[in-house]
Amino acid sequence: MKIFRVGVVGCGLIGRKRAGVVRLDPGCCLSCAADVAVFNAAALIKEFGNGKAYHDWREMLDKENLDIVVAATPNKFLKKIVLWAAQRNIHVLCEKPLGRNVGESVRMVAVANENEVVLKTGFNHRHHPAIWKARELVEDGAIGDIYFIRCIYGHGGRPGYEKEWRASREICGGGELLDQGVHVVDLFRWFMGDFEDAFGYTPTYYWNMDVEDNAFACFKTAGGKMATMHTSWIQWKNRFVFEIFGEAGYLIIDGLGGSYGVEKLTVGLRRKESGAKSKELGVKYKGGVPDEETIVFDGPDISWEQEWKEFTSAIREGREPLGSGKDGLEANRMIAAVYQSAAENRPVKMNEV
Repeated sequence: MKIFRVGVVGCGLIGRKRAGVVRLDPGCCLSCAADVAVFNAAALIKEFGNGKAYHDWREMLDKENLDIVVAATPNKFLKKIVLWAAQRNIHVLCEKPLGRNVGESVRMVAVANENEVVLKTGFNHRHHPAIWKARELVEDGAIGDIYFIRCIYGHGGRPGYEKEWRASREICGGGELLDQGVHVVDLFRWFMGDFEDAFGYTPTYYWNMDVEDNAFACFKTAGGKMATMHTSWIQWKNRFVFEIFGEAGYLIIDGLGGSYGVEKLTVGLRRKESGAKSKELGVKYKGGVPDEETIVFDGPDISWEQEWKEFTSAIREGREPLGSGKDGLEANRMIAAVYQSAAENRPVKMNEV
């Protein structure tokens, strides 16, 4: 088996998470790292790999013989890193979001396709065990046709949050909608497919910054199915709730582990009347509270490791990964539609963005 040589650009919290899973993969080795604070790159290499630390990621990509690069920098720099890597035939895992806007995403996807490299967007939430299990249940038809999804996702920031890089529109392209909201809209698409319309508001209530600290949005499919979300930097206590409602019941994911609370999946199934076999045959349901089962996932966060396995498997198998560059592009298109809707105070169609 070919051992993939991996380089990391951006050695902060997320870069370190990625380096940690690279070390666990016998099919990969961490060969180099780059960060404007080169001592961070040196510390990452010392802990997780065996190679060279760089101050300039361009120098690293030109000098090192890499198979994969992880782009884990603030949003402003992601496009250039992806393009440089793809043009050198290096596969890329780009942390979410896939650039600051749709235009940047389009360019990244196009260059990756032109150079036949695998481009993956960092959507690790798909690989949280409760979310993964919910997806399996939906595919198995456990709750029938999905009618709507609701999601709440947020945290409370910290003192000085308005001075951090996430508060800069120029660096990030947006605020909380693009930060945590991009995970939400990706999950909406994963469970329900593409959407046709978006409507939303992006206010700034508390933090003194030029980006939104809250986002409220509704999305509608061509068939009239709905997904609604509220993401917030003034949740004060970290929270994640993702609810999926269908003809036969519901799935409720609560928590993501750590400060978001123990990850749980509640499966609620409506009680069928005796003899009912299928919706096509006219299934009837009894009234009352559905039968519920709660599955607790209280182990360590495996989403980063599982996502890395999916990414490297896609490279070896010559296929698109789950949470691909295209998925990153379409998530950014949904985000852009909400921003446009908020600015113009009207529903916006995806094909307008």
